[in-house]
Amino acid sequence: MSEHSANPSAATGRPRAVKAVIPAAGLATRFLPATKAVPKELLPVVDRPVLQYIVEEATQAGITDVLLITGRGKTSMVDHFDRRPDLEERLAKKPELLAEVKRTEELAAIYTCRQPEQLGLGHAVGYAESHVGDAPFAVLLGDEFVKPAEPLLPAMLELQARTGGVVLAFFEVDPAETSRYGIASVEPAESEYADIAEVVKVTGMVEKPSPEEAPSNLAVLGRYVLPGRIFDAIRRTEPGSGGEIQLTDAMELLRTEGVPVHAIVYRGTRYDTGMPLGYLQTVVQIAAEREDLGAEFRKWLAEFVNSDASGGANT
Repeated sequence: MSEHSANPSAATGRPRAVKAVIPAAGLATRFLPATKAVPKELLPVVDRPVLQYIVEEATQAGITDVLLITGRGKTSMVDHFDRRPDLEERLAKKPELLAEVKRTEELAAIYTCRQPEQLGLGHAVGYAESHVGDAPFAVLLGDEFVKPAEPLLPAMLELQARTGGVVLAFFEVDPAETSRYGIASVEPAESEYADIAEVVKVTGMVEKPSPEEAPSNLAVLGRYVLPGRIFDAIRRTEPGSGGEIQLTDAMELLRTEGVPVHAIVYRGTRYDTGMPLGYLQTVVQIAAEREDLGAEFRKWLAEFVNSDASGGANT
């Protein structure tokens, strides 16, 4: 674990979060029938599954203790990070490939907890209490991640250690698209946090408002750093939208009780694999940027895009 993430904040002495929770129990109906037997989190982005990119995002920030909240039929997510001595033996004469396989085993300590029913994000996060205790922790949703060269989580960990409260991440959307996202109302943050990143103070959140009713164009990104007291708030949260226990409602309960809620406005590259179009865009973007195949792929892609509809591209 990196010294930066394991040590308390130099500004306050509060501990930084050193554990991450990845809720991954959903059915991924948008990807059926592919996800009938293969968890959405293991769909490949070139040669790595989505889940590996997310775990790598956590470890890049110094978090090497990861809890997966799983559901039925998702044990293969854990298998991906487990040892495969038989495979390693077969790859003995292919050292580069062997190193990639062994790397998945060494990324983090992976733990699991089963969510018997999918009753909302808050419900899922609540299952992490026995693993996390009363310490702060990060929540990383299992269908989006950020570009490694443009990290988000380290700044969120530092901000949470300084405030002791809830820390979210936002990204800007076109005002016409606010009805697709949870949208925040914000005000300027205290000047003492200006050295961390672009920080705002959250005064409320609205789920999927129309453009006319949206308080801003800042949408919630699937990253949270939460204090341990969130678990008590989840227990006191009644079912909300869709009859589910919403994490947003639990965070709002803490805010009304005086817990500070801040967010970092992220302006880096965000990959969203939660829907088929976003997943395909992610695959294309990452493939096009790969040193080993990007040039050839971009050449083919340009030929494909420029080809006429009837003829298609040469393959």
